Amino acid sequence: MGANVRRTRPAQEAAPHWMAERKVYIKTYGCQMNVYDSDRMADILAAEGYSAADAPEDADLILLNTCHIREKAAEKVYSEIGRLRRLKAAGEAAGRPVRIAVAGCVAQAEGEEILKRSQAVDVVVGPQSYHRLPALLAAGARAVETAFPTESKFDHMPGPRPDQRAGARPVSAFLTVQEGCDKFCTFCVVPYTRGAEASRPVAKIIKEAEALAARGVKDVMLLGQNVNAYHGACHGAGDDGEAWSLARLLTRLSRIAGIERLRYTTSHPRDMSDDLIAAHRDLDKLMPYLHLPVQAGSDRVLSAMNRRHDRAFYLRLVERLRDARPDLALSGDFIVGFPGETDADFEDTMRLIEDVRYASAFSFKYSPRPGTPAAEMEQVPEPVKAERLARLQARISAQEQAFNAGMRGRTIEVLLEKPGKHPGQLVGKSPWLQAVQVDAPAELLGAIVSVTVDRVGTHSLFGRLAGAHATPAPTSVPRERAIA
Repeated sequence: MGANVRRTRPAQEAAPHWMAERKVYIKTYGCQMNVYDSDRMADILAAEGYSAADAPEDADLILLNTCHIREKAAEKVYSEIGRLRRLKAAGEAAGRPVRIAVAGCVAQAEGEEILKRSQAVDVVVGPQSYHRLPALLAAGARAVETAFPTESKFDHMPGPRPDQRAGARPVSAFLTVQEGCDKFCTFCVVPYTRGAEASRPVAKIIKEAEALAARGVKDVMLLGQNVNAYHGACHGAGDDGEAWSLARLLTRLSRIAGIERLRYTTSHPRDMSDDLIAAHRDLDKLMPYLHLPVQAGSDRVLSAMNRRHDRAFYLRLVERLRDARPDLALSGDFIVGFPGETDADFEDTMRLIEDVRYASAFSFKYSPRPGTPAAEMEQVPEPVKAERLARLQARISAQEQAFNAGMRGRTIEVLLEKPGKHPGQLVGKSPWLQAVQVDAPAELLGAIVSVTVDRVGTHSLFGRLAGAHATPAPTSVPRERAIA
């Protein structure tokens, strides 16, 4: 998960035992923010002498960065700990101590219970306290740190490190700008595990974005549990003293040389401000893709969810966004079988999907999260939830295929990110976050090139280089079944 970076010390200065070089294996669950957090923990641990292990069997420290959103999240973590317990015991029998740490939202929610249930775990640390990992590990004793500290973890983190692995030079990156949520949807644990909404200062975000650009990153995804609620402090010459909105931050980041594409996720409809809608119209570097969760299409269910908007508000917002950016692709989140959801409520959701025409979406059966209000409500039978989910996913899938099929014959700009599965093939990303596979020379990795889409696969677009990099159209048999 982190790069193989070593922290060197003068030969005459003996490193403490906890500073000696060791290996860490990080397993990440859940959202993009957890991926970002895992990378930052790898950065912090690298400064303490840890380099990346390719497998848990090779590690001195195994770190599970957990997510609490999905069903039975805690049970899955305990099951993983059970497997690791045997590995730890084998290491200790061989004279090689292995430590296990649990971080993230399950750590925050379970706290001391993790240590009680599993003697194999040494450290439990919440998502707001992972900057304290070195101190917790150095103490040697079993420890839990799940308080919401007054200081920001971002103030204690080193900057992103260059990836020194052979051939590795990522051109896309995540950048957390906001954490926490104040909305308190009745199904969600985020306010309890990530805390209240907090925005990083503008200057720190700009510095990190400039560091990403310096190492070759061209596509930056800004992250937050409620990212469009961003209101970051800015201190410096010429500052007007007002907190910056996400739109203002995007405008400033768009001026960083080397950054060619900007995106953000996840958004709440109530925080889609006028200036942010205008940014989709005015900023060429802001990609025409927006993840805008609605969760349900029934006003009764939206009220029970405490979503703070109704169906009409959401549809008006979609209309305004598409007026500002006609080629905007929308993705969403849906929960089916929310407590009390009737057949009529579900049909309202299906009609909303038909009205919006999503390019993609994430959908789930409702599962109770302990401690949330919805967990105490009357539950929908599991077979009903399963049937509704299948119907909803079929409709979303049809819309996604129709959106992708509309790319056939078009020439689009693709950021080439990595080698493909086949020799001579590169895989890139369209402005709408679609995977695009194209035959192209390796020296084009990291470049934004024009690609004419010839075929549309189940999950990818297939094309050929156009413009300055044009090559003859391929005559080989398609590598993936095309959609008619």
